[in-house]
Amino acid sequence: MLSKQEFTQTWSSLHNDAPVTGAVAGWLKISYRFGLVATLLRISPNVLTLLGLCAAAATAFTATSWWAIFFLVLSLFCDGIDGSVAIFQKRQSAWGATLDSVVDRLSEAFWLYALYVIGIPAWLAITLWCVASFQEYARAKLTSLGITDIGVVTPAERPVRAIFLFIVLIMWHLNMPGEFAVSVAFLVLQTSGFLMVLRYARSQLH
Repeated sequence: MLSKQEFTQTWSSLHNDAPVTGAVAGWLKISYRFGLVATLLRISPNVLTLLGLCAAAATAFTATSWWAIFFLVLSLFCDGIDGSVAIFQKRQSAWGATLDSVVDRLSEAFWLYALYVIGIPAWLAITLWCVASFQEYARAKLTSLGITDIGVVTPAERPVRAIFLFIVLIMWHLNMPGEFAVSVAFLVLQTSGFLMVLRYARSQLH
């Protein structure tokens, strides 16, 4: 069993020696405790990854009820905790990382299908998913080319995408106007994030 210090050091080394301060430090404290709970319950990181996918699917299929909010939060939580549990249990693997990446894309497809269910046009939901997937593909490609330091955090990372969906679902359930306008604005933000990754990739590959 890893100590808190060993857990934190391992997490940092796997994230390009990222500093563990502020919100990151707080999140890792929570992750460490859940790593302990998952270990005691014999829950593997891959089970958490798949549970996150199931929660994302449930978000889509319950989009017109308040349950969608709960499942969205559960989906994001499982996605955030599975890697930490893998570190805690010393079960990091290439397969686990690949599964996590694939499930992330599938989960976001379910998230954005939820938008379609509540009335966002299909073309907009599909475009949002495509831009997010292109951004993550570009990062994966950079890693495959040996560039381990991705070097840029965009304004539309995965947690922000979940927050966007959370806001739109709340707006719909409260009968507040503007879901389409918020979705278009987020598409602009997400596109700018994708372009940031492309500019960084170009600077590293030339």
